[in-house]
Amino acid sequence: MAQLFHPSINVLLRILVGVALVSVAALGWAYYQGYYSAYFSQVNVFREQPVMFSHKHHVNGLGIDCRYCHTSVEVSSSAGIPPTHTCMSCHSQVWTEAPILEPVRESYRTGKPLQWTRVHDLPDFVYFNHSIHVKKGVGCTTCHGQVDQMPLMMQVNTLFMGWCLECHRNPENYVRPREEVFSVSWVPPSNQKELGRRLVEEYRIKSRTNCSSCHR
Repeated sequence: MAQLFHPSINVLLRILVGVALVSVAALGWAYYQGYYSAYFSQVNVFREQPVMFSHKHHVNGLGIDCRYCHTSVEVSSSAGIPPTHTCMSCHSQVWTEAPILEPVRESYRTGKPLQWTRVHDLPDFVYFNHSIHVKKGVGCTTCHGQVDQMPLMMQVNTLFMGWCLECHRNPENYVRPREEVFSVSWVPPSNQKELGRRLVEEYRIKSRTNCSSCHR
């Protein structure tokens, strides 16, 4: 029987298969890089705000505790956004004419809340409760980073499910004493695993990795 295809077709097919495999691998690599890029995760990206509030100045410079502004963090799923009168409790006395604070003064005069842009904005299908994590010894800086060093607030962790699960699977690596939860200067000690295992038992921490823990 006469040969239907020229022998060179075999070579051409091998080349095409090779190109297809390389293309699929390249697309997979590009997707991975894009998914974990700052463009997608918003890590280390500053958000435009109505007032350029500096956590570094207020926390590090003035020593204001997280709970002064985020009043519901210990009792609610939400940490809370401070109302304008919280800002004005100080700024009715200091920096009273500062141009940068005019949006705050206008909000106070009109009663119209400032429209802050959320920095840590989880998807609607994710449930997160601040009070539970605080009670279990998860520190503010564990998730939010060193806010006391941030002139402008930014996200330092991806907030992806894999990042959350790393802590849920190995809580002993991340928990701290409850009295240190709001400390921005606390660092894990050399015996963190030993301390963590003791706190996991003392605080009755469960390694919750079932879907319904966060997706309700």
